[in-house]
Amino acid sequence: MGISVGVIRGNGIGPEITEATLRVLEATGIPFEWVPVAVGDEGMKRYGHPLPQESVRLLKDLKIAIKAPLLVDKFKGRVTCEHEDGGVGIYPSLNNAIRRELELFVDPRPIRGVKGISGRYETLDVHIMREITEDVYSGIEHRIGDDAAECVKLTTRRAAIRVAEYSFDYARRNKRRKVSCVHKANAVSMADGLFLSCFREVAERNRDIESDDYMVDATAYYLAKCPEKFDVIVASNQYGDILSDLAAGLVGSLGLAPGANVGPDGRIVVEASHGAAPDIAGQGIANPIALILSGALLLRHMGEQKWAECVENAVWKVLEEKEALTPDLGGTAKTMDVANAVISHMTI
Repeated sequence: MGISVGVIRGNGIGPEITEATLRVLEATGIPFEWVPVAVGDEGMKRYGHPLPQESVRLLKDLKIAIKAPLLVDKFKGRVTCEHEDGGVGIYPSLNNAIRRELELFVDPRPIRGVKGISGRYETLDVHIMREITEDVYSGIEHRIGDDAAECVKLTTRRAAIRVAEYSFDYARRNKRRKVSCVHKANAVSMADGLFLSCFREVAERNRDIESDDYMVDATAYYLAKCPEKFDVIVASNQYGDILSDLAAGLVGSLGLAPGANVGPDGRIVVEASHGAAPDIAGQGIANPIALILSGALLLRHMGEQKWAECVENAVWKVLEEKEALTPDLGGTAKTMDVANAVISHMTI
């Protein structure tokens, strides 16, 4: 019997990089059964809602899924989900709605440099743990007439403790040496102060792993200047979002930045950290590496450590030898050329 995995093919370049990723995962020989999940445009066509409760229930039942990028219109990204018990969830975007409807709470984004591609950032190797339930992405905002708008930065002890504990556990599991908390507690003293104090409380219980903290502006500076300062970074929602894009840019492309949304009971939705790139959709030139590496995160989550390492090692070999590089990395390869090149190096 196959292993059922939900698949959200997304918009823009989503279907193209999804096809490449599924082909790589199928090359492991693991008996996957890909289960389409109607979200976004497909959700609207089938159920009249971008995130129908039918799809939420399916994702909860499957527990593991792959999600390609989804287009979110500026100024009108809010999503309202009505629940069977009469409750209502109001979210600032479709991506946020998926995470919170599934109770996913942390987005690990491991980003590393590539020899011959990343220049002076070849040795960058940072794993960013992004809290994904709160902060200014909570959707608690309103307009004040035509001249002002107000947005609440939400931080709770429960969420801050949970993401800090996950970060130290992640560091221990992955043999990382240090966890750094990113904040702006000097200016946002209450919200970021609570995030930092919760981190320090958890750090005190995990003294086998080194810990420190940096303000977010200093973190951006040090990532660009001396990224070796960092190993595992834990950050609130917005800071983690911005810093992971910065790190991806330093190593050469958003197309190299994988991610995973992790929740309770073994629930996980892996995704690339980049967007849907509608400007290049349908041209077959999108870089699938980020989603392929996210597929490796899925394999690791499933306990398939050897296959996860196999996929990752194949990716690094293709990149370092410049065997198949898409235009964002200065090459001319097509999306499926990259997938096929990765498969050619997959051996255990």
